[in-house]
Amino acid sequence: MQFVRFAVVGFVLLTVIYVLISIYSRSVRRERLEDDWAELDEEARAGISRDDFVEAGMAAYQSGFRRKLILLVYVIPTIAVATLIYVIN
Repeated sequence: MQFVRFAVVGFVLLTVIYVLISIYSRSVRRERLEDDWAELDEEARAGISRDDFVEAGMAAYQSGFRRKLILLVYVIPTIAVATLIYVIN
């Protein structure tokens, strides 16, 4: 019973960490896209608005590899705890 409680609490904590990292990563990416748009010359800016540029970049981020890497928040601690339990027992 204690293991189930430990697993549930661990999963909840990992989920909170995952959400916080995801929010931070999206924020950093959005800020970088806004800076990239500001650095464009007037000719390149004329064809697209700032919001459209940022939204297109965020859509690319959603299907990107970096977003999937954040899922390692679940994998690495789980493997570490399983290895620790195996080694101790």
